[in-house]
Amino acid sequence: LQPKLSQIEGVGKVSVQGGLRPAVRVRLDPARVAAYGLSLEDVRTAIAAANVNGAKGGFDGPRQAYALGANDQLVTPTAYKDLVIAYKNAAPVRLSDVGNVIGGVENDRVAGWYNGTPAVVLDIQRQPGANIVSTVAAIQAALPGLQNAIPAAVTMTVVTDRTGTIRASVEDVQLTLLLSIVLVVGVIFLFLRSARATVIPAIALPLSLIGTFGVMALCGYSLDNLSLMALTVATGFVVDDAIVMIENVVRYIEAGETPLAAAYKGAAQIGFTIVSLTISLVAVFIPLLFMTGVVGRLFNEFAVVLSTSVIVSAIVSLTLTPMMCGRLLRANDRPSWLTGWFERGFIWTTGLYRRTLLLSLRHQGLVLLVAVGTLFGTVALYAVTPKGFLPQQDTGVIVAVTEASQSASIPRMAALQTGLAEAALKDPAVSGVVSFVGAGAINPTPNTGRITITLKPRAERDPAPLVIARLQRAMSGTPGMSVFMQPVQDIQIGTRISRTQFQYTLMDTDAAELATWAPRLQASLAALPELQDVTSDQQTDGFATRVEVDRDAAMRLGVTMQEVQDTLYDAFGQRQISTIFSQANQYRVIMEADEDWQSDPRSLLRLRVPGLAGAQVPLSAIATISRGTAPLAVTHQSQFPAITLSFNLAPGASLSHAVDAVAAAERAMGMPTTIVGSYSGDAAEFQSSLASEP
Repeated sequence: LQPKLSQIEGVGKVSVQGGLRPAVRVRLDPARVAAYGLSLEDVRTAIAAANVNGAKGGFDGPRQAYALGANDQLVTPTAYKDLVIAYKNAAPVRLSDVGNVIGGVENDRVAGWYNGTPAVVLDIQRQPGANIVSTVAAIQAALPGLQNAIPAAVTMTVVTDRTGTIRASVEDVQLTLLLSIVLVVGVIFLFLRSARATVIPAIALPLSLIGTFGVMALCGYSLDNLSLMALTVATGFVVDDAIVMIENVVRYIEAGETPLAAAYKGAAQIGFTIVSLTISLVAVFIPLLFMTGVVGRLFNEFAVVLSTSVIVSAIVSLTLTPMMCGRLLRANDRPSWLTGWFERGFIWTTGLYRRTLLLSLRHQGLVLLVAVGTLFGTVALYAVTPKGFLPQQDTGVIVAVTEASQSASIPRMAALQTGLAEAALKDPAVSGVVSFVGAGAINPTPNTGRITITLKPRAERDPAPLVIARLQRAMSGTPGMSVFMQPVQDIQIGTRISRTQFQYTLMDTDAAELATWAPRLQASLAALPELQDVTSDQQTDGFATRVEVDRDAAMRLGVTMQEVQDTLYDAFGQRQISTIFSQANQYRVIMEADEDWQSDPRSLLRLRVPGLAGAQVPLSAIATISRGTAPLAVTHQSQFPAITLSFNLAPGASLSHAVDAVAAAERAMGMPTTIVGSYSGDAAEFQSSLASEP
């Protein structure tokens, strides 16, 4: 499925999550291998030599040519079982004599489930610049054919479709645009009180929008949320020029001019005013064109579309509008009963405005004082108003990062993760749950997992924040697991996998100093009311087994460190020792010790390594085995040791208050200046946007 989906137009990348390619897994019993006087390296060498694939040449006679082939590849697990790896006492030693061969997967320490059933998830991403809606439509059209091409026992299910919110929001904005046009035309009719006069701006409005479409096409823009929002706002702007032109022409008609002569005079008199109005409106959007960062990239399109619509409306108002005024307007238009009733209300409103205006002119000092107070009040309110980067969306998808103790095994993680997924699936708002465990592209360490929760349509469930709170209560009863949830956003600034929405990274040239201060800052941040779910990627307490080799004893018995390294890797590292080439893909041959040997570190005492004259030397004779702790992951940023603290905002808290609280916590602790902190993701973009403000 992966290569076929990759061929669809608009698809940029198809990655496989939760299940890897099939493989032949050779599970050896090191004790039986040593009993035959063999080492694990001998077995590895024999398997690698027995499964090869390369060019062999051919025959080219006087009249005919022949390609040369051979049964040089072993493809099935049965073929590997019968493989002769050595001869002892004139008898063959087959691979099945020293272990077992099964058909499995490349990495059995990674697993995935969908609604409790083992699953492989194909994560499809679009190409840069491709239209995501048309790309998803092409994928949906290809799915039935792909389903027919795979075994009937395998079913394909669309877990999440990120275009659902895009389609819904675009439809909503389209409806808003149509309503805006209807309302604008209706208001114009009520004020102009003439059907003929209303037709003119009613035609100028769609013409301005259509002209904007042409410029959008030249700029490579599409009808997305930002461009449609700009067009919606433009519906109130593009009719202004036409209305100003109509009112001036009507003024001359009411003075006794013919409609055509009134159109000439009115257009000549008001043309400069329309140009000045247009320039002033475009000038308002010039700062948006030069905004930096992600917000600038987003609002650049908004500003271009809105400015273009205003300019096109000015051109229409200077050409088409006066021509239609000369042809359509009449001097003897009689108002209807509706417009007459509205006219009486308008006269009353005008009278009220006149009385309040006169009152203001009699108390000019007080009015100026109120204006100055309003100005300073606005500045003060801007300073204290909570600020954020982007509002949180309800896209119908929640991602949960799970974390167990640093010594948790993969079977333990799978059991805990399955329990959490079952708890999530019981929620009435949840339609599907995808779960992964094991270190890899999804999870950075073996003790972490990831759960993607798909929610039902908005009309059938509570808002996402309420669902998250309910799921957290349901999952909090699982001992040994921490769960961090956040809704998936359409616009994601962060590039790193994180437990929470915001990250704060500490860097230091001294790893020991960093490891000392990071937990202190984490505890300080956890006490802040603005933050919640404060956690760290510092994981230094994982269990470790260390093999300390006595090099003198090893050299005396003819054992090298390379042989110790190879033996340990052969037994416990899921070592890829050979490759099976097929028509469409490549599959690995994996060698490892039997499961009983891999479950207990004490099996190292029974392991043997090759020595002098082919002797099998017990590892315990040349090394001591000790247990301790070791870091599961060591992160660096800009080549320096780094620890990332992650957090979510508490309900009602703003990002600006959270940033100030983090800075205050650092100052209160007196953290050394050698430790440098920096935000990433949304918080980093928010910091840069604050720095660019006047």
